[in-house]
Amino acid sequence: MKIAYISTYPPRECGIATFNQNLMRAIHANFPKRKSLLESGFVVALNDSENLHEYEYPEEVKYIIRQNHQKDYIRAANYINTSTADVCIMEHEFGIYGGESGIYILPLLNRLEKPLISILHTILKEPSYVQRIIIREIAEQSSKIIVMSKRAVEFLTTIYDIPAEKIQIIEHGVPDVEAPEINPIKSLSQFKNHRVLLTFGLISRNKGLETVIKALPKIVEKHPDVMYVVLGNTHPGVIKNSGEEYRDHLKSLAAQLGVAKNLSFINKFVAEEELVEYLTACEIYVTPYLNEAQITSGTLSYAVGSGAAVVSTPYWHAQELLDHNRGRLFDFKDTEALADIVNELLDQDRLLKELKENAYEYGLHLRWPVTGAEYIKVAQESCRTHDFSDKILRNSIVDPEILPKFSLTHVIRLTDDTGIVQHAKYGIPNLKEGYCLDDNARALIMALMAYQRSKSKEAFELLPVYLSYIHYMQTDDGNFRNFLSFNRQYLDEVGSEDSFGRTIWALGYLISCAASNSYREFALEIFQKSFPHFKALKHLRGMANTIIGVSLYLQVFPTDEGMVKELAVLTQPLLDAYDRNEAEDWQWFEEKMTYDNAILPLALLHSAEITGNEKAKAIAMKTMAFLDKLTLANGYLSPVGNDGWYYKGGEFPIFDQQAIETMAMVLMHFQAYQIFREPEYIEKMFLSYKWFLGENTLRAPLYDHETKGCCDGLLPTGINRNQGAESTLAYLISHLTVLKAFELEYEYNKVGQRLEIC
Repeated sequence: MKIAYISTYPPRECGIATFNQNLMRAIHANFPKRKSLLESGFVVALNDSENLHEYEYPEEVKYIIRQNHQKDYIRAANYINTSTADVCIMEHEFGIYGGESGIYILPLLNRLEKPLISILHTILKEPSYVQRIIIREIAEQSSKIIVMSKRAVEFLTTIYDIPAEKIQIIEHGVPDVEAPEINPIKSLSQFKNHRVLLTFGLISRNKGLETVIKALPKIVEKHPDVMYVVLGNTHPGVIKNSGEEYRDHLKSLAAQLGVAKNLSFINKFVAEEELVEYLTACEIYVTPYLNEAQITSGTLSYAVGSGAAVVSTPYWHAQELLDHNRGRLFDFKDTEALADIVNELLDQDRLLKELKENAYEYGLHLRWPVTGAEYIKVAQESCRTHDFSDKILRNSIVDPEILPKFSLTHVIRLTDDTGIVQHAKYGIPNLKEGYCLDDNARALIMALMAYQRSKSKEAFELLPVYLSYIHYMQTDDGNFRNFLSFNRQYLDEVGSEDSFGRTIWALGYLISCAASNSYREFALEIFQKSFPHFKALKHLRGMANTIIGVSLYLQVFPTDEGMVKELAVLTQPLLDAYDRNEAEDWQWFEEKMTYDNAILPLALLHSAEITGNEKAKAIAMKTMAFLDKLTLANGYLSPVGNDGWYYKGGEFPIFDQQAIETMAMVLMHFQAYQIFREPEYIEKMFLSYKWFLGENTLRAPLYDHETKGCCDGLLPTGINRNQGAESTLAYLISHLTVLKAFELEYEYNKVGQRLEIC
């Protein structure tokens, strides 16, 4: 068996790097016939630097990911997939991967074709939205999740909803070495003739070292030979941001308390064997962390494994590991309790010896070769049960069971008696930004779709709000304003062509499927009043939205010759634009692809359905295929990002990705399915829809199951957590379209036309 490890790695000074190196060696030690570590596996290492040569890695490091380079993660997945590795082990800590809370790791994991075992070093009790998404997605992609404590299992099952059967506890490994008979550390000036309290690890404020220093006066008063030794470098992140400010503060504090001579810093990152020498040379090992939120502590495990007498604050890992008299606990920042415990142990050798013996005995089953053997069993089982075809199937089959339950909760939250509020801060309406016509037009379409589907009372009650907003924004000459302040003051004289077109679309949809005659008549009045402005449209997307609205109108009034002619007039500029810009490698309407791209072929599909224009249909098919090739090539939707757009011959911009792009793709493929009845369009429609649920570049869902809203977009670093009207309505319209497609598919199958989707 050969294993690919994804982790930080020495010589980078990082606790997880050391853990991964020890794990790799521990697994290798269980195969005594293998001479080199490379026979057991290789490492994909995470760099915290842009420089690939920042660290002089050993030969087992075969690939390097620069933390903040997203493409490196994709390339790493390809490297692992084409390697001889049988299984992959990933060390997870939010801070070692790029993007918001390390979200860049998700695309890598999704592309892996090897079974994955994930070791979670941090499991938060109160995760952010993105952190919870990341852990859940890691669990989804993993054959097994490894944690190091019972509390971690509790968190994963209750907070992250991960099945217990997917989780396994393997405690943190410890060095497989004994205390030296002659310990060179005891001859150091800090240890010689002193009773040493020791803390080890990278120094930062959350370690709570000042708690020990504040306890020293009371300890030293009774035991003047005590020396508190702090072993370890300052954390690199702390050095970068504030230098040695914290270390200097601790020295100053010790001087103020009169215990400066009882405090010593050994400023270095020590190797494992040397660390054991320090741990066995001290009287008491102290971990004075400031809060309970530490699910795993490698230094604590090492101390117990070395048979040290440990005194600690009651963070989660300490509560478990030091149970059954394997150590002593004191409350956070409780200097008095710490001093009392230390004095008691230094006074009574029997108690001190008992703690050390209990810790040593427990540590025997934590030693790295034993731990390595446990990981080998997990890896073998993962290889035995892994079936990558299941993963492909799960990601591609059209499955209505994965759809969240439809809910208008967030829409209702954003809607008042004026209309739907344009923006939100997270899931809370941002009233300062007021309202816009675009969103109220979309909201009208969504409410109509919801009412059509289930005769929802909630949806029905929303209809007059959005329709009255549209009416309020129509000017005397039939045009429309777009923006309205929260206090109902107009913010523009004439809205954009996009907002005009989307309003015509909404009115056309209402005319085609009105909930009552009064609504249809009202919509007709607004629609007909706006008609003179159709001829003034100059921009393709404004025309495209208007085309859709006119096509829907003509479904109800097919004999309106004037409107049929107008539809042809509106369609022609799209055909001409395609003819001007089309090339062998560029089947598009413009020299660049910008926003809401699928609206253009969607409009031609609607137009061709009404007029029978074969050229419009042919161009719709060509441009749809071109768009699909660009955005669905990776097996998930990656729409054109709005950071620079996509120019002919240029580089495809991945971010920022917007929800309206996805909605347009869903609607385009659904319309194609309605016309051609080809199953591939249903498949592509559903694939596009799953962008909202996490089938995207970052493997991060934008639909929020708690608020029932949709996040505003996908950024290079993560998710735009604001949940405004545009994104939420785009999601809901897409959701309702998918449901409608399932119903059509069912009816189509029922009459004997078997549709297979795979």
